[in-house]
Amino acid sequence: MVDLAGTNVSRETITRLTAFAALTTKWTPHINLIARSTLDDLWTRHIVDSAQIFQYAPAGAARWVDVGSGGGFPGIVVAAIAADLRPEMQFTLIESDQRKATFLRTAARELQLDIEVIAHRVELVAPQNADIISARALSSLHDLFPLILRHLSPDAISILPKGKSYAEEISLARQNWRFELDAHPSMTEPDARILVVKDIARD
Repeated sequence: MVDLAGTNVSRETITRLTAFAALTTKWTPHINLIARSTLDDLWTRHIVDSAQIFQYAPAGAARWVDVGSGGGFPGIVVAAIAADLRPEMQFTLIESDQRKATFLRTAARELQLDIEVIAHRVELVAPQNADIISARALSSLHDLFPLILRHLSPDAISILPKGKSYAEEISLARQNWRFELDAHPSMTEPDARILVVKDIARD
């Protein structure tokens, strides 16, 4: 087993993620999956940054929904980790950009991951009853909560990586929303946080 951002993973998982990094590098010049300036640091900037959120998944969680999945960070990454550690977990990735959805389906097939990809806007998708929702670089908490609220199961958590303005986002969101929150330090960015949010409700 190998430590990957706080989770012990198999060498098979590392092989899968290495293959995913190669796919991302191949496709990015064509459909802009990630900023080209970050390609040289893809493993830390995107793979490790995504992988670190897996450690916050509750033991009993069965359904993980990633919204605004883009290039598959964190959706493909956490699904690859779960394939060995939590094979019973179901993954759905929601991405409205058809080209990126095609990439996600291709990556899932080549990595042999059982993932559902929904190519639609998250606000128009049928309620998902998710145990976990993740979203990376999609929108501020204030704008994100209305999008994800209907997709959460009663005891769900949301795992939301945020940059250095996370405190301002929390403060703004609290003007219209009630929620419980734990903020964990990021392993890849000293000023960033991983927000684990539950009990989201309109104020």
